[in-house]
Amino acid sequence: MDPVYYKILHVFALLVLTAWTFAAFANPAPETRKQTLIITGIASLLMLISGFGLVAKVYGGHFFGWMIVKVVCWLVFSALAGLAYRRPQLRGKFALLGFSVLLIALVMVYMKPF
Repeated sequence: MDPVYYKILHVFALLVLTAWTFAAFANPAPETRKQTLIITGIASLLMLISGFGLVAKVYGGHFFGWMIVKVVCWLVFSALAGLAYRRPQLRGKFALLGFSVLLIALVMVYMKPF
């Protein structure tokens, strides 16, 4: 498959994951928990699959340091929607963590420091 399709899927999944995660921060009502966790879980899985597809197609399966940082950012950000429901009193701190993780991942994509 062409790497462009992996990139489109990766960015689309990122947008869905980000939107639903911050929606969970805005309103962590128990009745929206199941739907939010399903959607963020599917988006997170699509991000993982498309990200590793890009690694295989673009970099020939070679893994670099900046990719490890992005995987850690993905793990942290993927957990935030669930944490918003478990600890609603910490929503502000989780949102700040989410913005920070997104910024770090964005820097890793464009700067590739490692």
